[in-house]
Amino acid sequence: MAGSSLLALIDDIATLLDDVASMTKVAAGKTAGVLGDDLALNAEQVSGVRADRELPVVWAVAKGSLVNKMILVPGAMAISYFIPWLIIPLLMLGGLYLCFEGFEKVAHQFFHSADDEGKHHAELTSAVASGDINIVEFEKQKIKGAIRTDFILSAEIIVLTLGTVAAETLPVQLGVMLGIALLVTVGVYGLVAGIVKLDDLGLYMVRKPEAGHLTRRVGRGIVLAAPRLMKILSVVGTIAMFLVGGGILVHGLPFLHHFVESLIVDMNAVLHWLVPVLLDAVVGLIAGAVVLAIVTTGKKLFR
Repeated sequence: MAGSSLLALIDDIATLLDDVASMTKVAAGKTAGVLGDDLALNAEQVSGVRADRELPVVWAVAKGSLVNKMILVPGAMAISYFIPWLIIPLLMLGGLYLCFEGFEKVAHQFFHSADDEGKHHAELTSAVASGDINIVEFEKQKIKGAIRTDFILSAEIIVLTLGTVAAETLPVQLGVMLGIALLVTVGVYGLVAGIVKLDDLGLYMVRKPEAGHLTRRVGRGIVLAAPRLMKILSVVGTIAMFLVGGGILVHGLPFLHHFVESLIVDMNAVLHWLVPVLLDAVVGLIAGAVVLAIVTTGKKLFR
């Protein structure tokens, strides 16, 4: 009797794990687009720090991301069970924050003079070069900003995953969301760590004593390409803020969502993909401008 009960338990566990693996694969496919934005955003967020502090900063943000997901997974399940109507408004608040943060960066580029930028750069350079400064404290704001951004993107990933497994049993839901949370964190921040250390890899290939001519040429190419890649990721990361934030707002506002659906119904495959992306970006830009104007006015009124 005990033996048969044990076999039944093992069979149940095997079935559960098989269900979790299958649903995790489906959920990963549905969240792939957000993962790309997550990678671009986080690589951009941790760029610009001193070379010997890059990996510690990535590790700090990765730990913050794990904490985010430890909060989000049980929180999303509790909200979906007790107050499911609250999920969309919370996501929209997060989308507004992403739009605001993206537009703040754009505004900073367009409305600050070259002299202001030079002065700011000189202050940063002096601070980083100073041996008296606690670099970890100096980087704290950058890490906090990256973790805040990660929280919103992680929330969208968790909600998308929850929607995928909504019809499954509670153990399957929990297993899939925990699996996605772990895969996302390890995958995204592993890639971010690799991207920010590309220049070190190139330098190693150039300086390696037994390296051949081809290896040194490839190393020099990597060293030259790494700063350009980080600049590209910075731009892509800002665009991703508008796309993700605008996309959340469009899907959260029924009249906008139905307008987009009616607009693309008779379009070819390319326009069927491109038009919603452009509209998400436009909505994100407008929302970011409005929120920035409100925040700036509020600061002036209540300073």
